[in-house]
Amino acid sequence: MQYIRKNVWELGNDWADPILWYARGVKAMQARALDEPTSWRFYGAIHGFDSGIWTQHGYLSNADVLPDDAVQQNFWSQCQHGSWYFLPWHRGYLIAFEVNVRASVVKLGGPADWALPYWNYSKGNQFKLPPAFASPDWPDGKGNNPLFVQQRYGPGNDGDVFVPQSSINLKAMTETGFTGVANGGAHGFGGPQTGFSHDGSGTTFGHLESQPHNQVHVKVGGQNGQDSNFVGLMTDPDTAGLDPIFWLHHANIDRMWAVWNQNPPSNANPALPNWLKGPANTGERDFVMPMPDGSSWVYTPDDIKDLAALNPEFKYDYDDLTPVVPVVLETQRLLKLGMSAAALNEMKGTFAMTTGKRTELVGANQGLLKIAGTEVRTSVRLDEGVRNKVIASLAMDVAKPVPDRVFLNLENVRGRSDATSLRVYVGLPEGAKPSEHPELMADDIGLFGVRKASLADGPHAGQGLTIILEITDIVDSLQLGGALDVASLDVRIVPDNPVSEEAAITIGRVSIYRQGQ
Repeated sequence: MQYIRKNVWELGNDWADPILWYARGVKAMQARALDEPTSWRFYGAIHGFDSGIWTQHGYLSNADVLPDDAVQQNFWSQCQHGSWYFLPWHRGYLIAFEVNVRASVVKLGGPADWALPYWNYSKGNQFKLPPAFASPDWPDGKGNNPLFVQQRYGPGNDGDVFVPQSSINLKAMTETGFTGVANGGAHGFGGPQTGFSHDGSGTTFGHLESQPHNQVHVKVGGQNGQDSNFVGLMTDPDTAGLDPIFWLHHANIDRMWAVWNQNPPSNANPALPNWLKGPANTGERDFVMPMPDGSSWVYTPDDIKDLAALNPEFKYDYDDLTPVVPVVLETQRLLKLGMSAAALNEMKGTFAMTTGKRTELVGANQGLLKIAGTEVRTSVRLDEGVRNKVIASLAMDVAKPVPDRVFLNLENVRGRSDATSLRVYVGLPEGAKPSEHPELMADDIGLFGVRKASLADGPHAGQGLTIILEITDIVDSLQLGGALDVASLDVRIVPDNPVSEEAAITIGRVSIYRQGQ
């Protein structure tokens, strides 16, 4: 049987059967004890677990019996972040969860073909939280709706939950390479090569993970506007799996991976054994999920990389795999930079957006940057020789048609609050208001996972997050406007909401890299 995952906003009504049965299945899983492998909280802990935060939110009490250490080490705290395993690990997590919910649905007398819906917050007017998740009541008006949680505070930290369209984008869908580089250049669609990476500390997000994945987590979860010590369940990786909307969000991320894979050979998954066989190939942990029959499913990226080749027991598809953004052609960039149409025609389009793996530091700021209040500014001093290489690459030369790509790196981002979103601007004129120059905004980024990545007792000693933003288009425009031949570039960081001193958000270094021939 093939199961079809459908758009939650296009099911016919707010409590259409797939959502009603989802709620009933969630309710059944929530009724099970924490140490039962198919329980709601056990599945949440597979994504991440922190006893103090769970207790704070009311998901752990002295009456709960924890699984023994061996079970926890086998199943819990597996989620892959800042890793080229981000997409395949979460696909397996979704598959196992869907199978467990379906088993509960069938046991309750529901349809044997039930499948998990997805939330396509980038489509039309579907950016609002689906209504069945926003009300404490079941459709009959009675309370105790298991899809509703109090700990969703939204982008304004006021309980109004939606995904602001100005804060997310689908630029990741234009990446033609899955695997990025870990030395300042393109982060790739799926992320740079890593080992098992649970906390994301010291690693780099892939493009799709950074945007829109991280931003949706932060915008939906937010933090309590009355007490910033309380963040939404979706805001922190250690609690995100406890929110029923988490699964619809990740189904949409998984759907976007399937859409991206439709454009081979450029949009291809890695063929390296260390990706195909997972971290266990180098002696690290297996990816393993508990199943409703009491068995454990061990899987690798190779097992689940292709929807059409999935095990028949798990096989699913999406009702809509239409590309959601137009392909950005390198030809458009070359024309913008001044190459003639005739010269472009002679080249017959024999080039690609990716410029190679070679990267070089163009410049960096000096000292730690503290993020607090409503705006922070720093200056990235440029190395004259390397800057001139960038400028030279932007001069249209038929013999060397592929200009550099340029990336802004926010290195070793640390802090206590994942409920932080930052708009990053590059090259603003002196005295200019950032809001009046959207063309100079590199991106709007959410610091999902920053608390965990900053823990000094973590596996990577709290190195924090490294976030890569492509600023190629901004640099092109600066060069065309005669504003790139300068000693330094202004970088301004504008939080979506004011950042408190208690959040302790810092950036170890702001750097700019070129990636080219």
